[in-house]
Amino acid sequence: MSADTPRQFHLNAFLMNAGHHDAAWRHPRTQPERITDLSYFQELARTAERGRLDSLFLADGVALWGNARYNAVGGFEPLTLLSALAVATEHIGLIATVSTTFNEPFHVARKFASLDHLSGGRAGWNIVTSGNVAEARNFGREEHLEHSLRYERATEFLDVTRALWDSWRDDAAVIDRERGVYAEEDAVRAIEHRGDHFRVDGPLNVPRSPQGHPLLVQAGSSEDGKEFAARYAEAVFTAQQTLADGQTFYKDLKSRLAKYGRTADQLKILPGICPVIGGTEAEARALEDELTDLQVPAYGLQQLSGMLGTDLSGLPLDGPLPELPEERDINGNKSRFTLVAELARRESLTIRELIARLGGGRGHRVFAGTPEQIADQLEEWFTQGAADGFNIMPPYLPGGLDDFVDHVVPLLQRRGLFRTEYAGRTLRDRYGLERPAGRSAA
Repeated sequence: MSADTPRQFHLNAFLMNAGHHDAAWRHPRTQPERITDLSYFQELARTAERGRLDSLFLADGVALWGNARYNAVGGFEPLTLLSALAVATEHIGLIATVSTTFNEPFHVARKFASLDHLSGGRAGWNIVTSGNVAEARNFGREEHLEHSLRYERATEFLDVTRALWDSWRDDAAVIDRERGVYAEEDAVRAIEHRGDHFRVDGPLNVPRSPQGHPLLVQAGSSEDGKEFAARYAEAVFTAQQTLADGQTFYKDLKSRLAKYGRTADQLKILPGICPVIGGTEAEARALEDELTDLQVPAYGLQQLSGMLGTDLSGLPLDGPLPELPEERDINGNKSRFTLVAELARRESLTIRELIARLGGGRGHRVFAGTPEQIADQLEEWFTQGAADGFNIMPPYLPGGLDDFVDHVVPLLQRRGLFRTEYAGRTLRDRYGLERPAGRSAA
């Protein structure tokens, strides 16, 4: 982006089964019976592409999130689904969540290089270290790895993965039939990594992909998470409830980049927002109330207990939270624990009220209003130093995404804040990022 080019939003569609609200599946506007129907996700992907959004994103965990008795949980493994969506779309980026704690670098490098080839350079990796003991117990461990150790492993994991992506030169395949040479000597090299967590010889068994490396995305906002993001991430999905908190996070994270030889425009910060859209403000608030009324308290209580690392079962829903542990004692998602605890404390919320507040965004900001009011909120955060774009979390699907694309995106386009056509070929092009240099023939 040149100095004369106006700064514009990056918009990502965060797709989640029937929608982000935990009661969305009960609402008549949703289709929970289709959450394992490929055509459903193809329709959602095409809607996001029709809106010229940068990318779509699939969260993931390696345990069943939530209680299947009370919510439409479970679903496709994201890389498998995104490979299918790659052939149903032409432009939109495809971002999958994959854990560094319960995978190996070679597997992950191979899968993302494959997706990047299949999609023509549209792959992105949301890097997580995983956050709960249920995941550990699906991989032979009684307890989750300690928080700082997970990030230590993730750091080495990224170094190995990037080395594997670079183990093929861009010009490795010469395909010289006369000489009988497919790849030149030394064009494909072992990496021979020996570290504290991994021993990997390489090379990768997939040639270097269109982007070189997929777009690297990260979603942790703890101290370890922010340092990891400053070192590696090119986009950050984050959660803040207030403009002031968003500005503080934005300034803090951007200020950490210089120590890693990076500039502010090499990392884009995209807070999550769950927009509840109505033709009038009253209609939007009525829809928000409808979804709240459909919540199953037992489900919300279980989710809240997990976020706070505290068993809340048996406590009165109309009473306050009990005394909570300190963030340093949380071995799951530290930043989300702090956000939820501070929200309850700041607004003196009862447990029932807190469950209602978290139903749409699980800690991400929920805003109910008209398309104009939604656009105003996004513009304010963007122009006031709290965001480079947004992770859009429709409360219900497919209509919540349709409403955003059909009614909010055109307002942002008319304000000069968002593209009217795709430019460039790859997801990195959309983010204004250079392709990482590979090994040269020299």
